[in-house]
Amino acid sequence: MNILVVDDEKEIADLIEICLKNANYNVYKYYSSIDVLNNLKTLNIDLAILDVMMPDLDGFSLCQKIRENYNFPIIFVTAKVEDLDKVNGLTIGADDYITKPFQPLELMARVKAQLRRYKNYNQTSSQDQNIINFRGILINNDTHEFYFNDHKIELTPIEFQILWYLCLNRGNVIKTEDLFMNVWQEKYYENDNNTIMVHIRHLREKMQDTGKKPKYIMTIWGVGYKIEK
Repeated sequence: MNILVVDDEKEIADLIEICLKNANYNVYKYYSSIDVLNNLKTLNIDLAILDVMMPDLDGFSLCQKIRENYNFPIIFVTAKVEDLDKVNGLTIGADDYITKPFQPLELMARVKAQLRRYKNYNQTSSQDQNIINFRGILINNDTHEFYFNDHKIELTPIEFQILWYLCLNRGNVIKTEDLFMNVWQEKYYENDNNTIMVHIRHLREKMQDTGKKPKYIMTIWGVGYKIEK
């Protein structure tokens, strides 16, 4: 597995590199966002770990640039601890967010969880069980492609898995904690509801589905979410 590490603080980047290499990951380490963009096409990246505050191009902007062409998981590791920063990071396409100072074991657990989900998303099974087509939604779990009213829409791995799970269970109300545990495959805590809300909002925006009167992803207040058949 190839991991991209981008942080202008050499000590932090070196620490992350050591943790990853001890777990037998191959590491591409950069101290500059511009250098990453100049070389990204030549790398076969499976996951990226990005700092937010960098001098040339901040991590949020770098994440947006990456998301134009790539869907591998992105984890922010940053000293910015405000909830708004976390929401912004998730909204522009990141999959996870961890604040400095961090415990190496926690970082590695999150890396492994993201890679496990990403690998599962790209496993193929029978074609007839992995294509859902209804109400203008065509979602293919084999190719990880999503078409909405005949227009292809790019989704992050987390967005895809949320939509897939809701479509797979269309007609049923999915509890918030069930959605989190099935998509993130981690224990649910109350604060995780904000993370889900950000991804749901982002999905609605891509589907041009208003949050006030949505036609597709319904919020069942106090319970969870639902897509009608």
